Formats: sequence, C-alpha cells, structure tokens
Amino acid sequence: MDSNELIVNSSESGILQLILNRPAQLNAWTPALEAAFFGTLDAAAADPDVRVVVVTGAGRGFCAGASFDMLGEAARSNDRTGRRELCELAEFPKPVIAAINGPAAGLGFVLALWCDIRIAAADAKLTTSFARLGLVAEHGAAWLLPRLVGRTHATDLLLSGRTLTGTQAESIGLVSRTVEAGQTLSAAMDYARELIRTGAPNSWATIKRQLVDAEQLSLRESYTQATELMIPALAAADHREGVAAWRDKRTPRFEAFATPSPRR
Repeated sequence: MDSNELIVNSSESGILQLILNRPAQLNAWTPALEAAFFGTLDAAAADPDVRVVVVTGAGRGFCAGASFDMLGEAARSNDRTGRRELCELAEFPKPVIAAINGPAAGLGFVLALWCDIRIAAADAKLTTSFARLGLVAEHGAAWLLPRLVGRTHATDLLLSGRTLTGTQAESIGLVSRTVEAGQTLSAAMDYARELIRTGAPNSWATIKRQLVDAEQLSLRESYTQATELMIPALAAADHREGVAAWRDKRTPRFEAFATPSPRR
C-alpha cells in the first residue's frame, strides 16, 4: 500500500526495510501508517524474493507510540473495524528485526517486542508508558513482556512506566544486543544478511510457528509436535542441501519460503 508515512526499501536482495516515516512526530503510529505497514507485510509474506524484514524509524526515533489522533477524545470509539494487531508479527512466516534507533514508547515499545530480534542503540529510550497515560497494558504487552524478561521486570516496567536505555534493556534481555548510536540499521542489516546466508526460510517459518504454539502446549505436546514436523523436514530438499553444504564447506542454497508450516 502506498503511504508517505512508510518508506519501503527493497534495494538489497532478500531484505525488505520498513521505515516508519513521521520523523517530526518521532514516528508516532497512525491508522494510515498501520494500514501501509501491514499491507506491505501481507505482500511480503507471499513474495519469495523477501526473506527477512527490518523495521526501523526515520530520523532520531523508532516509534513514540500512538499518535495523539489515536488518543484522548478521538479514541473513545470502540470501533476497531479494519484495524490490525501487532501480535500478527509473531505469525508472520519470515524473520522480523527491529532496529531501535531511538525512542520507543507505548505502542512503539510493543511493536519492537513483537519483532523476532531487537537491536537497539545503546542510548535509545524505551518505555511502556501506559500507566503514566492512564491506560492499560495494551497490544498484548501483559502476555509478551513477562515471557521476554520475566514477571519481576515486566511488572516493574508496566507499573512504573519508567524509561530504560538500550544498554539497560540489554541487561535484562529486552533487546538482543546494543550498538553505538547511528549503527542500529547497519547492525540489523548485517544480522539479516547472516540469516539469509545460513538459514532456510521454510525452517524459519516452521520454527516461528512452533514458538507461538509452544505458549499453548505442554512440554510433551510441544515435543510431539516437533517430532511430527521433523518427519517431512528430514525428507525435504532443504535438509539435503543443508547436509551437502556442510559436507562441502560451502554456503547453502536453500529454497524460498513456499507454504505455511503445518499446525497442530
């Protein structure tokens, strides 16, 4: 979908950059931005040329949360017709990397959490902010945050709404790693390139599905699911290619993502 609020960059083979483009507002989220963001992801899910998605913000911010048009008086309507949900990122079949270049607050904070990998500037500012705005833990934050950092840290961050630096976020496992200011997109792109060089897209899709399902399954059910999924994986061309590449000490040439992974 076309929108001047989202820059879509596919100049490098295999990597799709989604750049939130409202820099004067620290890339605060709007309905138009949401529609463009998820519309682009929908197309990317079916595009074999897209293997990894990198999300970042234009200017000095990642995403400062919902725009003021979505808060206050304008937000009193309960009509969510046509709205999309950030948790859809967990079900997106390809890796999504957040390059947190600056402030990430509220909705923007949770947007980063729903990405698979988070690389933050050491001086980036991250905050849930919900309680300080008289709101609740939105966008699945109460479910997701404890699973990333544990209940103790999650409770602290949600109740206090205090701000963490990227370095502090790394220390509690909230982000995968930190880099110097101005290097987040470069680091995210390097990570994406390494994924593409070494990983099988169909494996990524299945593993992401397993991670989502694992939250609902018992240990034994998860183990059984993995066993069932392993049977077709062992017979697939990707496995043969992976073994051959390892044996020949070369870079594997895996197939593009083809079909959704099986579900229990």
